[in-house]
Amino acid sequence: MLRSPFSLLRLTRSYLIRPESTSAWSPPPPLDPSPRVSAIVDDLAGLTLLELADLTETLRTQLRIDQIPVVAVMTPGMVVGGLPGSNKSSSGGAASAAEEKVEKTAFDLKLESFDAASKIKIIKEVRSFTDLGLKEAKDLVEKTPAVIKKGVLKEEAEKIVEKMKLAGAKVVME
Repeated sequence: MLRSPFSLLRLTRSYLIRPESTSAWSPPPPLDPSPRVSAIVDDLAGLTLLELADLTETLRTQLRIDQIPVVAVMTPGMVVGGLPGSNKSSSGGAASAAEEKVEKTAFDLKLESFDAASKIKIIKEVRSFTDLGLKEAKDLVEKTPAVIKKGVLKEEAEKIVEKMKLAGAKVVME
């Protein structure tokens, strides 16, 4: 005797539904973690964001993890070949070597030395491109060699180096 697909569905459903439950399927109850894992979770939940950042850095150094893995998210219209490192061209090594060499765009400016006679001019120049007061700029210049500005774009860094050279200081872009 042939049965209709609906009767098979009813038959299958009747085996899945227990008489005492109202739903067809329920997830299994969560397993209780070990006391050690529970203690670690409780400790981690009580950390501040700064402490979590310190924990992350400490774990990275202790586990010898050099880089954090990058997770790419595919969006509609995105091509897999467009991702960095996925270039499968025939030139191979030459193309990947060119991609790996990335020009540095942000520099730190380091005051290495200056003429003692032009100290006042240098302090004024340092104050002109930083937000330092007179005392802070003077202390910074007197601590030579010292980094006078961090994260400067290349064009701006070159202008500052030229101004400092005219004032009588030796500044290096790092």
